[in-house]
Amino acid sequence: MTRHFPGTRNRIRRFDACAEAGFDYLRGIGPVDRVFYAATELGDFSLAWLILGCLRGLRSEQGERAAVRLGVALMAESFVVNAVIKSTFRRTRPPWDVHRPRGIRRPLTSSFPSGHATSSFTAAVLLSEDDPLWPLYWGVAAVIASSRVYVKIHHASDVAAGVAVGVAMGLTIRRLVPLSRLAALSGPTTRSHAGPTTDGTG
Repeated sequence: MTRHFPGTRNRIRRFDACAEAGFDYLRGIGPVDRVFYAATELGDFSLAWLILGCLRGLRSEQGERAAVRLGVALMAESFVVNAVIKSTFRRTRPPWDVHRPRGIRRPLTSSFPSGHATSSFTAAVLLSEDDPLWPLYWGVAAVIASSRVYVKIHHASDVAAGVAVGVAMGLTIRRLVPLSRLAALSGPTTRSHAGPTTDGTG
């Protein structure tokens, strides 16, 4: 991926090695293992974000619009990351045959960038718009993204790139399709209580 820039390649390797060494201090601690392995499983197919999007959709009409926008955005994100970016770089993942305390799904795509990180931060940016729960979304995104290094599925630089791509995609979508524009397109509210009808049956 960086064969024409040996200096950059060496810096990336050092960054990845430092991150691995840092996570090694946490690996093997039971509660930490459970959190990160559960997080990586919830990140599969953006499951955590579909759940959070649905929960936001239940809270208000604006939440419904945010949930629909999120679902469409995650489909677009998956296509861009898997069909375009990963196919272009084709970076090899870390070795698969290593000890893991729990079984996880083996990815079929290449390593760069992390799809979990990209989808998580795309979703966090989108769900955070006009929502007081924004710290929750960013916290969940950080845990899911970092879990990919913890479970030895991605290099740390894959995750860092995924965070950058996800934030950029989320901000772009927010700019192009703000919730206020969706509200204007959807017309008058449908959740207001109906007043009395002229025939007295309302």
